[in-house]
Amino acid sequence: MALRVVADFDLRKDVLPWLRAQRAALAAGAGAPGGGAGIFENNYESLRVLNVERNGNIIYTYKDNKGNVFFGLYDCQIRQNEHLYTFEKDLQVVSGSVNSERTLLAASLVQTTKEGRKNELQPGSKCLTLLVEIHPVNNVKVLKAVDSYIWVQFLYPHVDSHPLPENHLLLISEEKYIEQFHIQVIQEDGNKVVIKNSGHLPRERVAEDFVWAQWDMSEQRLYYIDLKKSRSILKCIQFYANENFNLMFEAPLDISLSDSGFKLVNFGCDDLQDQEKLSKYLTLCVFTNHTGSLCVCYSPKFDSWEQITYSVFYFHKGHSKTFTAALRSADSHVTQGITFLNLDYYVAVYLPGHFFHLLNIQHPDLICHSLFSTGNNEVIDMLPHSPLQSLSGSLVLDWSSGKLYRAFLNQSYLLEFLWNTRLDWEKIAVLHCVLSCGRDPQFLEAKIIHWVSENISTCHSFDLIQEFIIASSYWSIYPETSNWDKLLPYSSVLTWTTEIPGITLVTEEIALPLMKVHSFQGYWEKLNFHLEYVKYSKPPLHYNNSVVRREWHRLISEEKTGKRRSRVYVRNILDNAIKVISNLEARSLEPRLTPLFQEEDNPQRLLVGLMVSELKDHLLRHLQGVEKKKIEQMALDYVSKLLDLICQVLETSWRKHNLHPWVLHFDRQVSVAEFAVFHTMTRILEATNSLFLPLPPGFHTLHVILGVRCLPLHNLLHYIDNGVLLLTETAVTRLMEDLDNTEKNEKLKFSIIVRLPPLIGQKICRLWDHPMSSNIISRNHVKRLLQNYKKQPQSSRIDKSSFSIEFLPLNYFIETLTDLESSSQALYAFEGHDNVDATFVEEAALRHTMTLLGL
Repeated sequence: MALRVVADFDLRKDVLPWLRAQRAALAAGAGAPGGGAGIFENNYESLRVLNVERNGNIIYTYKDNKGNVFFGLYDCQIRQNEHLYTFEKDLQVVSGSVNSERTLLAASLVQTTKEGRKNELQPGSKCLTLLVEIHPVNNVKVLKAVDSYIWVQFLYPHVDSHPLPENHLLLISEEKYIEQFHIQVIQEDGNKVVIKNSGHLPRERVAEDFVWAQWDMSEQRLYYIDLKKSRSILKCIQFYANENFNLMFEAPLDISLSDSGFKLVNFGCDDLQDQEKLSKYLTLCVFTNHTGSLCVCYSPKFDSWEQITYSVFYFHKGHSKTFTAALRSADSHVTQGITFLNLDYYVAVYLPGHFFHLLNIQHPDLICHSLFSTGNNEVIDMLPHSPLQSLSGSLVLDWSSGKLYRAFLNQSYLLEFLWNTRLDWEKIAVLHCVLSCGRDPQFLEAKIIHWVSENISTCHSFDLIQEFIIASSYWSIYPETSNWDKLLPYSSVLTWTTEIPGITLVTEEIALPLMKVHSFQGYWEKLNFHLEYVKYSKPPLHYNNSVVRREWHRLISEEKTGKRRSRVYVRNILDNAIKVISNLEARSLEPRLTPLFQEEDNPQRLLVGLMVSELKDHLLRHLQGVEKKKIEQMALDYVSKLLDLICQVLETSWRKHNLHPWVLHFDRQVSVAEFAVFHTMTRILEATNSLFLPLPPGFHTLHVILGVRCLPLHNLLHYIDNGVLLLTETAVTRLMEDLDNTEKNEKLKFSIIVRLPPLIGQKICRLWDHPMSSNIISRNHVKRLLQNYKKQPQSSRIDKSSFSIEFLPLNYFIETLTDLESSSQALYAFEGHDNVDATFVEEAALRHTMTLLGL
């Protein structure tokens, strides 16, 4: 299944055997027959998880055969149980919490009748909130005795190195208010911990008039919603280790809670029977992660058995999305409510037996970046059908079974899903899911590249190679630099119009949270960065190579004309390329089979260096307070990763088809494997061209050589004329040197030479000892001489004795060329051109004429 859940704790396995052993030991000491093992058997169903504290310790409770209420703690670090306290009365536990030092237990209880109905403990009150000294067991302090239910929660500051002199306890009342008690403790008689001034505990009101509240144990945050003029306002309070707390933000929610009653999330479980009614009530929860995201997930009361609607408010993006999912059949009754699970970069939306959705919360703009599994699918049927509660981080609690899980995206299943799916929107969604897993990235990349190489031509809605290169480069940088994700491209897909069957989506803009503080740290700094980005960054700040494209064309043009700007500027660009190539060599764990990086390939080196330079400038413009060296290194790492991925795709294809460097010799028979690799290289070229991404030096040479070997001449020339094959000096030089001068090869050579840029063409023609090359050299020489020629008055008499052939037009033309060559300006202009002169032109012209005449 797409979600992998690993049990961290199981009541039946981690607590039940210990309780049985404790009861057996007590019974044996009292002389009970059979060791008392059967006494607990009648009562084990009352055993349940009560609370999970920030340090991972689990509070649980059960009733013994006499109705006494037992409180225990399971230490998740050392995996041992500890008895906390026993109330020797027939009570029903509403809530419980223990402080980090395990010296105080807070509990909220109500009395029950013999029939099991809740009853008043004393006249005028039905709920007692007690504070118990448990190190050792000592006094019991009554905090509240009221006619409404109370829930309790100790605060856990970050300071764990030494015991704190003061503890802080939250009391959440059914009367819609929250109080904080400040409890000082002192040590007496050695290790005995008692409450100081227990008769006068300071307290303060934290919140009031709320209808919904959620506790984030990991980050020590309280979210709650109050109603102002029938408008739902989400608020958040952050608690700190120094006793302070701040109201961090207020955010309007476009949902109606006026008739939803009172609900708490993650304050423990007070009544398991309520879980059976989940489908009749709304579901609402807040999720955050370390990147600064803030999501509110909301599912209203079900009003139809045919479809389910839920909404996600992406406050860090400034919009909400409402999803409507069709159920498998109209008569499929929903017996459980929707479960929302926080999976870091994703939110899982799970309706037992019906659907499982993975919503991308980092980049939710396009529906194709989220995964929707519906219908009769094993990804749905293998998940627990009991209600799950998402705690902080990846923790998930199944209240009904008493199991605490850690939930992860199932990397191996997603890879298998990637191979089996035939739908484009599932391919792109699962690709990003797999890359976000982050575990063993080299193994992941190897598996994905294998899949890419086998499915290059199977995607019609997007370019698979392009998407893999961009997405994998993003995820290679993102985990360490999560606050920079706005500046790097996440996907090559910018729009998506294809509908996903069974899913209807409505996107709306929402009001941004109003921050109530002015100094931010940690998560709040990142959230504020997201909010500022939504407010002011239009259009998006994602990097693209448009500037690189213009600058690269300008540099190549200057190179062709012989004009070049500052040498320092060009040297810095080429130095960037050298660093990138050095990075690539360091990344390679084994020698590459593909013959890349074996030539200068100045155009590609310029492109590599330019991209590093422009990316660095882009990051410097938009990042404040980040070291310049760190930004420079990130730019180098990002471009290095791009090139490395291209090399890996080609290397995988090369190894798959078992090619060797000797296939580049023109005297060997072409194979089917070469056709396959040539096709892969062509697809890589298509993918990089539209994004103007650099290619590893030597790529075009290898591509041309394989093209010459694999394609008929007319197809080859078509590829060259349309820019698919880019002729390089190295490739054409090998062509001229390795191929003999058969009629077929002469036609090939001539067809290629006439398509070369002038500067390269002049060099190549000198390598081919053939009348055709002499003709081309002569034409270029004459063109250069006559491009600025102005006819001057000359004598009509020509000295015929100086010409070997008496042919007046040719004689006159050669004499004109000779006069031009004799000028000092012409000699300077053509210095170093292998002494190509009028005599050479005359000989070439005569040889060409004889060839045409068949002489």
